[in-house]
Amino acid sequence: MRSLAQLNKYFWKYKTRFFLGVVFVAASNFYAVLPPKIVRLTFDLLAEISFIAPHFQNTPFQDTAMETFLGIWIFFGGLIVATAILKGVFMFFMRQTIVVMSRFIEFDLKNDIYNHYQKLSLAFFKRNNTGDLMARITEDVSKVRMYLGPAVMYAINLIVLFGLVIYNMIQVSPTLTAYVLIPLPVLSITIYHVSRLINIKSEKVQRQLSVLSTFVQESFSGIRILKAYAKEDVWSSWFDSETEKYKETSLELVRINALFFPTMLILIGLSTILTVYVGGKQAMAGTITTGNIAEFIIYINMLTWPVAAIGWITSIIQRAAASQERINEFLRTEPEIINLNPNPSQIGGSISFQNVDFTYPDSGTQALKNVSFDLEQGKSLAILGRTGSGKSTIASLITRSYDATKGQVLVDGKEIHQINLNSLRSNIGYVPQDVFLFSESIANNIAFGVNSDTNEETIYKAAKQADIYDNIIDFPLGFDTHIGERGITLSGGQKQRISIARAIIRDPQILIFDDCLSAVDTETEEKILSHLKDLMQDKTTIIISHRVSSVKHADQIIVLDKGQIIERGNHEELLLLDGAYNSLYQKQLLEEDQRKSA
Repeated sequence: MRSLAQLNKYFWKYKTRFFLGVVFVAASNFYAVLPPKIVRLTFDLLAEISFIAPHFQNTPFQDTAMETFLGIWIFFGGLIVATAILKGVFMFFMRQTIVVMSRFIEFDLKNDIYNHYQKLSLAFFKRNNTGDLMARITEDVSKVRMYLGPAVMYAINLIVLFGLVIYNMIQVSPTLTAYVLIPLPVLSITIYHVSRLINIKSEKVQRQLSVLSTFVQESFSGIRILKAYAKEDVWSSWFDSETEKYKETSLELVRINALFFPTMLILIGLSTILTVYVGGKQAMAGTITTGNIAEFIIYINMLTWPVAAIGWITSIIQRAAASQERINEFLRTEPEIINLNPNPSQIGGSISFQNVDFTYPDSGTQALKNVSFDLEQGKSLAILGRTGSGKSTIASLITRSYDATKGQVLVDGKEIHQINLNSLRSNIGYVPQDVFLFSESIANNIAFGVNSDTNEETIYKAAKQADIYDNIIDFPLGFDTHIGERGITLSGGQKQRISIARAIIRDPQILIFDDCLSAVDTETEEKILSHLKDLMQDKTTIIISHRVSSVKHADQIIVLDKGQIIERGNHEELLLLDGAYNSLYQKQLLEEDQRKSA
């Protein structure tokens, strides 16, 4: 139960509903224990009537006596119906308070988990699968809600009903009550051992469910690759294997529950047998009446479901505990990137790297070694290098997706940690190498990150600057075209240009283009760069690429190799060095000539 203690704050938040629910549970059970008393009175009265009735036969009072006896039975029957109705009314209010409270807490818990996800650093999402993240906010929260609602409600109901029933039983016969309670120690020991097994199996079920969620999510996201390589049968076979594991793990849990419930019923049946046997002997001795035996049997039957439900409640609590522990595991995770300055900051755009080293925390790969450069506000910097040379890592450090392992990253002359994180990122227009588009309209994707009341002219202007406007208006629905999950209905070049439009519409102080023109031809690249030329004049711009044609107009160019700067200067200066930059330039010129001649 320690893992479930995290939920106590939610109970306190909805304490009014919770305590009202407890009151309604008590009221419902108060009326539930009245019918056995009425049945006892009816049985005892019936015994007396059976003794008195013969004396009225063949007398003037025979009809009056029978009407009186019938009226008494109708009266007692009406009382039982009335108590049943009152019990039902309070049971309705009980569910309207406790079960509805559990839905409110489920809503709050999902929001808290989602908001915590948003605060966590990029490294967290690289370490954890999307399917697992989704399973914790959906399946695990659903298991926890079953504890918050039905399990809590029935547990309180069990405690209250058990207390009222035992109290009334003791009032009738302490001896008979003691015999009835004999099976309870066996019940307690059974619950203790079975609950441990349920907890272990429940955790296995939830973990395997996360594996399934991850597998399915990757299958759907990568459906193009699956079909392109004709791997549908192979992945279906793998899915069958994983679902088989889930089935077996779930069946193990079901088998435990299947054994548990009959055991509860057997113990309850044993109590009934003891009641009839011991109660019958006491009735023959005149200690109790036959009405008391009937009352006891009803009390025992009233306890049948609550006691049998102990196993069900235990199963829910154990599964909820396993799920909440998985949720707590993430909630305990602290973000690695912390906003140390809560006050909004003004961003000019100058950037400076001073002897920066960076090693990725998970892989241990050193991406940058002693990197230093200065970029003035409104100037452009191009970063060139082979794959894995550390180009994108520089962009990640500027956006504070990671913090430098060694050295300093300065923005406007200030240590980047001292700048408000939201202000920093709000003033950066970032076009990543791996383009991500939402399952929304093209207009909404371009307008992402700016005010919802952005007018159409602003969206059209951004699309024209990214050289995607003509393509969009050719679609049947134009800018209202929905592009499917991750932009699956668009070509690579179209996705990249929409991503560029999304970045420049924000009118940021800093623009970062991370190899975002790799999917377009050189002619389209020239068009996009010419459109962006005016926009880039007063903005600090960083262009990351493996093409010389993308970077040759930059004010400053640095060439990276294995995380180190091996050359720096402008286009003309680097050509004169006759080094790596010149070699790459000549090679790409030759490739372009061959392409044109072909």
